Amino acid sequence: MSILAEKIKILYSDESIAVAVKPRGMVSELSGKPGESFPEALKSILSLKTIYPVHRLDRETEGIMVYALTSSAAAALSESIQSGQFVKEYDAFIHGVPAEPEAVLEDLLFKDTRTSKVYVVKRERKGVKRAVLSYKTVESFDLPESEGNVATHVRIKLDTGRTHQIRVQFASRKLPLLGDRRYGAADNYPPIALSATALSFPHPADGRAMSFAIPFNYPLP
Repeated sequence: MSILAEKIKILYSDESIAVAVKPRGMVSELSGKPGESFPEALKSILSLKTIYPVHRLDRETEGIMVYALTSSAAAALSESIQSGQFVKEYDAFIHGVPAEPEAVLEDLLFKDTRTSKVYVVKRERKGVKRAVLSYKTVESFDLPESEGNVATHVRIKLDTGRTHQIRVQFASRKLPLLGDRRYGAADNYPPIALSATALSFPHPADGRAMSFAIPFNYPLP
């Protein structure tokens, strides 16, 4: 088995779909430098001729992804996304404690294509997209070797899938994710504390309920 194959955990595969855990540092699209494209790696590991990305994860985020293996499966999964039957859940560690233990966050986001950075804005204009998520707090805890600094474990359900959405929506409320110095975290944690830990959707071939989950394993010192 190759080193690449050992890095990637396959959760399920059949003639229509492949479900696997994308490691941090790999892109979720069919592009990137050799060895960095997660779907290309799946093609190699599973000896596939074609693979169709239907959703994405940031390079810095690990987590569960499903890829279509036929054009009809890709169309069906895309329809599930549009109809709200494609449910993505995340776990994250954020700096601080949210004002409410659970809430819905709704913002307008604008991506600056020059810097590839996303901002919360107040008015709709060209390029601005609505972003909605809900969260529940799991627990708050003192950060190791950081007396007085508190972090909170939150579980998040996305209603929309915007670029850097989770990171930006929490950072705009002065609750940046651990390790996310791009959006305001003043720490030295190496990875961003965010994982796509649960995914559910109807199977594109027969409609049966598919559900997958992985533990949230963030390497706190």
